[in-house]
Amino acid sequence: MTAPLVEVENLSVNFVTRESNVTAVNGVSFTMMPGEVMCMLGESGSGKSVTMRALMRLLPEKRSVITGGIRIAGQDVQAMNDRALRQMRGATVSMIFQEPMTAFDPVVRVGDQIAEVVALHRGVSHKAGRRRALDLFDLVRIPSAERRLDAYPHELSGGLRQRAMIALALSCEPKLLLADEPTTALDATVQIQVLILLRKLQQEMGMSVIFVTHDLGVAAEIADRVAVMYAGRIVETGPVRDLLRTPLHPYTAGLLASTVHDQPRDRDLETIPGAPPDMRRLPPGCSFAPRCPKVGGDCLLTVPPPVSPAPGRVARCLRVPAAQPEFA
Repeated sequence: MTAPLVEVENLSVNFVTRESNVTAVNGVSFTMMPGEVMCMLGESGSGKSVTMRALMRLLPEKRSVITGGIRIAGQDVQAMNDRALRQMRGATVSMIFQEPMTAFDPVVRVGDQIAEVVALHRGVSHKAGRRRALDLFDLVRIPSAERRLDAYPHELSGGLRQRAMIALALSCEPKLLLADEPTTALDATVQIQVLILLRKLQQEMGMSVIFVTHDLGVAAEIADRVAVMYAGRIVETGPVRDLLRTPLHPYTAGLLASTVHDQPRDRDLETIPGAPPDMRRLPPGCSFAPRCPKVGGDCLLTVPPPVSPAPGRVARCLRVPAAQPEFA
């Protein structure tokens, strides 16, 4: 039996400042198999990006406290020293950040930055690293690839910078790719091109991918499984088709109802009332209760435990019974 590539158990992230203690991620658990693509959905501030950075321990150590278990490719990430972390980042796990302009060094040519990563992890010369960078530019379909190697980040368009960021992330053929809303700053046409490219490369290289997004259309196109986050917790998980067809959690249903996809033209879009809670002062009980159309008195008293009405389906909601007729 194939072992999971990613095992996250009861992960919590606290940001500590003089003014407050913010729990940005609260008891997140999930596993991923090799070659699986999982989308994390949720509003801004739900903890998606913080979860991704916690997996690579990229959060500032002086201001953040990470607890819980993180195992990637059989290695305990929490127990790694600085040298082991440097070896893991890029070689085992890579990340595509939201804005490549801030991810690249602005005063170093893009090709040299990729070559440096390849030389570090593969133990090859800088010249060999440049050849690898050229091959990657061709792989991600950057036109005039050889000329673009000598470009500085500001000399590339947003779409080309994003492709260069993908090339950098794939340079050492990682087992796990973390894509943190990589198409947010791109126009619709380029977004589609990048998504198709990522899915194609994932299939060719056999990578696992965690794709952070707030776009349900993106999840439908590229994901095998979806995890919905709200207020630092995963409130629902399931296979993408099942979750989009029959959402269990009221928050997931609200997200689906507030999109234009598959909605009648003559009907106003529904919205989720209110706003996400202040993470410094989370309400007792279910964090979604103040905005939930199905709220009851018991929702205000206790944090809902996870229930599984069908294989692969899990939701944290007191209104979801342990077994439902449509899943029987």
